[in-house]
Amino acid sequence: MSKLLNKKKIERDFPRTWDVIDLLDRVQYHGDKVLYKYFVGKDVLEMTYAEFYQYVKKISAAIVAKNLCGKKIAVIGETSPEWLATYVACLAAGAVVVPMDKELAIPEIEKFLTIIEADAIVYSKSFNDKFEDTIKTHPTIKHFIPMSYEGEATDKILPLSTLVELGASEVEAGYDFKLTTSRDEMCEMLFTSGTTGTSKCVMLSQKNIFAAVSSAIDAVCFEADDVLVSVLPVHHTYELMCLLAEMVIGCTTCINDSLRHVIKNFARFKPTGLVLVPLFLNTMYKKIWSEAEKSGKAGVLKTAIKASHGMLAVGIDARRTLFKSVLDAFGGNLNKIICGGAKLNPELVEGFEDFGIAVYEGFGITECSPLVAVTPYTARKLGSIGPAVSSCKMRIAPNGDVTPEGYVMGEIQVKGDNVMLGYYNNPDANAEVFTDDGWFRTGDIGYLDADGYAYITGRIKFVIVLENGKNVFPEEIEEYLEGIETIAESCVIGRKAADSDEVILTAVVFPNYSKFAEGASDDDIKESIRKSINAVNKKLPTFKQIKAVEVRKTEFEKTTTKKIKRQLVK
Repeated sequence: MSKLLNKKKIERDFPRTWDVIDLLDRVQYHGDKVLYKYFVGKDVLEMTYAEFYQYVKKISAAIVAKNLCGKKIAVIGETSPEWLATYVACLAAGAVVVPMDKELAIPEIEKFLTIIEADAIVYSKSFNDKFEDTIKTHPTIKHFIPMSYEGEATDKILPLSTLVELGASEVEAGYDFKLTTSRDEMCEMLFTSGTTGTSKCVMLSQKNIFAAVSSAIDAVCFEADDVLVSVLPVHHTYELMCLLAEMVIGCTTCINDSLRHVIKNFARFKPTGLVLVPLFLNTMYKKIWSEAEKSGKAGVLKTAIKASHGMLAVGIDARRTLFKSVLDAFGGNLNKIICGGAKLNPELVEGFEDFGIAVYEGFGITECSPLVAVTPYTARKLGSIGPAVSSCKMRIAPNGDVTPEGYVMGEIQVKGDNVMLGYYNNPDANAEVFTDDGWFRTGDIGYLDADGYAYITGRIKFVIVLENGKNVFPEEIEEYLEGIETIAESCVIGRKAADSDEVILTAVVFPNYSKFAEGASDDDIKESIRKSINAVNKKLPTFKQIKAVEVRKTEFEKTTTKKIKRQLVK
């Protein structure tokens, strides 16, 4: 087992960020330092903090001039300086910003925009053609604002470049940033993942947003000289919170142009840190070992890891030298990864630690802006999501179960400045998600240890109840299946037996076909996977053992943060 090497606390020399004006003060402070590196076609361009500040100021001034203060402005598209400047400008102008998932179907986007009665939408070039009919028929949107547009402006189409020109005139006439709304008022609306029937609209205030941002800065070890590559969808609160925190700190963020180019862009931009979800981490780790096996160097790598463990035991850290070839695949400078969005297999933390890359697991939920807990860089514990961050506190609502160590199990509940105002126009959902004494119910089951570190075992809504009354959380079992190299993806579900009410634990798997010989039959593939799962079963209590295996030919449908949509697995 790897020993997790912790770091000394970083002394921060800048003031806390309470709202968007504080954020912009920090952006202005960083001046001519590069904030973003980003692609336009095949070219990589740069934008400094000073340029971003002025860009935001012009957009904000134009929002005020167009009487959009207090109105709802949606923003949709790929991560870009335009997207982020629009988001910050909306907050600065006192508008309500509505980040939207670019992967949604157009009818879903239209319905969400109608539900909230959006007044305007800012969108990337990829939506220019997609919104042609929407522009003609949408009942509430008065301004369609394309980020890139070659046609003529109309009554409804107001190109972002035109908006910026208007803003420039307003700035020249004396416009300046001023917080015109309370930090407690709604300033952001976010739809939770799901269909239009099941999604809920989360309302956040500036107090919520910047409580999470400030907590993230306190808990993670990013510094002003860090370089990051942004790969997650920008509309998601996890990525967006991290991008805002990076602005406060003074990092340089390089925007990935395509998931197909991730590894190439790591080599190009040479990141020191990354913000990822477990699926990315798992894929990266499997690729390291797959490449080692292909080149015949897996044995050498294992020997080097053993040697490194011995050296670390006597205070010698040679990992950057021993594993240079591994680190070079990520640009050569990578030393830390923040991972959240889903449960993380602790073995991955140990695996990356072996190579000199520290992984810090976090936990959050959109309704908490999203950060609730993260393993502090000063004191990590394997398998834990860490203690509550500085903006909130956690408690466990007992469900009657107790861990072998004697810790009380139950739902994790949260209270603090990061917790949302509520769901938009949904009193029933609000009543359900908040306790009588005002705590937010996360829906996650876990426990707190003696030091206040939280451990998550599963989601309430995904629990599988067996005939004998035992509760099984599928995420626990899937952690073991992740270690099987012939399985690319898996989802554990409870199947009702055909001839009884017995619930059979079933692993639905998408094979890693590259691990099988060309022409291998479906039966051979299934039997091989079945044998590997039988070996895993020996590590599990009888009631948690997989009894049936189903093989699928296609990947599972996933959310934009790469979580399997369990409700669709039939």
